[in-house]
Amino acid sequence: MRIEGNQWAGQATARVGGTRGGAAYAFALPGESREPARAAAAAPSLALYDLQALIALQSFDEPKERRRKAVKRGFDLLDVLEGVKMDLLVGRVEVDRLERLVGMLGNKVETGDDALDALMSDIELRARVELAKLGRYPD
Repeated sequence: MRIEGNQWAGQATARVGGTRGGAAYAFALPGESREPARAAAAAPSLALYDLQALIALQSFDEPKERRRKAVKRGFDLLDVLEGVKMDLLVGRVEVDRLERLVGMLGNKVETGDDALDALMSDIELRARVELAKLGRYPD
């Protein structure tokens, strides 16, 4: 409470009636709330809730965004496989291209289609076998 001169001394009024504290009489100053003040330590920090909300929004992917990422990943995989096909036609597969393929397929993303997931696992296994033949063992 802030005291400015003697103006507020005569403005205090008595309240009669039941209060939360159980007292029959209580004093209230002009501008004060009739509700008891809540302890600031009991309420969680709003900044913490703001931070949690921000993190939750960052981790949330909309279905359209998820689909866009899946399509991009699919096209990237097809580009690498096209390069492997061209290398096979020439007669020599580039090791870097196989390592890139294994790296892309190593990040398992469930598509929901069992046949597609099995096909991608088979491609990854075949690329790992070819790398092992060349003496490369990616993690």
